[in-house]
Amino acid sequence: MGSARNCLPGIWFVLMSFKAKPDLEQGERASAREAPERRQNLVRILFVHRALADVERCLYELKRVRFTVSSDVVVTPEQFAGQLRSQPFDLIVAEYPSTNWQETQVLNLLEQMKKDIPLIFLVHGLKREAAADLILKGAADCIEVDSIGHLPVAVHRALAGKALRDQRDRAERDLRRSEARYRALAGNLSYGICRCSLDGRFLEVNDAMMGMLGYASREELLALDLARDIIQEADQRAQLLGTTSAGALVEPIEIEWRRKDHATLKVRLSGREVLSEQGELEAYEVIVEDVTRQRELEDHLRRQAASDSLTGLANYRRLVDVLDSEIKRSKRTSREFAMLFFDLDGLKRINDRYGHMIGSQALCRLADVLCSCCRDIDTAARFGGDEFALVLPETNAEAANLVACRICESVAKDDIGPKISVSVGIAVYPQNGETIERLLSQADSALYSMKRQRIVAAEYMQTAAGR
Repeated sequence: MGSARNCLPGIWFVLMSFKAKPDLEQGERASAREAPERRQNLVRILFVHRALADVERCLYELKRVRFTVSSDVVVTPEQFAGQLRSQPFDLIVAEYPSTNWQETQVLNLLEQMKKDIPLIFLVHGLKREAAADLILKGAADCIEVDSIGHLPVAVHRALAGKALRDQRDRAERDLRRSEARYRALAGNLSYGICRCSLDGRFLEVNDAMMGMLGYASREELLALDLARDIIQEADQRAQLLGTTSAGALVEPIEIEWRRKDHATLKVRLSGREVLSEQGELEAYEVIVEDVTRQRELEDHLRRQAASDSLTGLANYRRLVDVLDSEIKRSKRTSREFAMLFFDLDGLKRINDRYGHMIGSQALCRLADVLCSCCRDIDTAARFGGDEFALVLPETNAEAANLVACRICESVAKDDIGPKISVSVGIAVYPQNGETIERLLSQADSALYSMKRQRIVAAEYMQTAAGR
């Protein structure tokens, strides 16, 4: 494959295509049951990269987890724009930084061309603060070239998020279709259709509506008045019918209804007024979509995207979001907040002596201490590796020091072996910095200053003991 940084000669005006396919012999052995899976994992990727070796490594990792990849490679912004205009792509993987591109030019071009395509940056030794900033600006993820094996997970997550957005957009388009399309939906079991009186009682319902709410007969459902509250409330009625009093389009309304078995159902409603021959309002017709499972999946993916898989704490992406929110809130209220930065001392020594399982348990033990010392408004996060952070809203330096001492004491009193300890650095907004990057840098510097002091003290004690 060659060096990971083997740049392609003369690629400035050359557009190259790659197809990652299973070899012929393996394809002949594959069973018919594998065909749907291959179709499901087909992904079209546009690489913005100068190094053929890195692209080939990406394709190899995706193929290894049974993705079927159709890919193209571009180098210049002109080639990039041309490819996006000529054919569709599911994903973009871009080198960062690149001599051919300005810092966020790929993101800017996607926004200018109105292309909702997930973008993953392949980075080389990028600091976590800079990676977090790229994600805040719209990137789906940042993957180190040396950790290219993480790419398939990042691709899967980015595509899942894009699928959710597409599903939501399709649902919204369906709810705003013309009256002819609305009538055609009456026989479609995917949507509930009902007609309501002016006071919110059901007058007519279709089979999908009955199944959605768990009723076996129309008579039983028609006796209810589930829509009464939203019909009688003026603002909700305006939103339900798709227009405000000023005639501007608004989003369909989303509420909770209760099924016959008392289970909660999340539904998305859109409707229209029904006029009599004399032009007077006589009823409302409403389209009902069950979005319960869709919302559960969105919540699950949101929690996964914001939490660390080992400790259950917030991950670095969630930490950056919290710091961004706290900075904005502090600017509004002129109240300071603090961030504590922790490092689990000697994790490598624990891993080497006791094994990685005990090392992982040590990380979880520290996470438990952070949670037990937190208020409800605080945010504990695993920044990465053996580094943790704790955001303390409305906290000054003195109070932050007390919290840090309490956490260090709690860690020291942990009776579970092996013994662990932490080093801590403190940064307070705005005294120690007015940006996320500056706060992280100041806390990191304070942490390693504490580490150096401990090392000097330990060396002095060893020298004294030797004497």
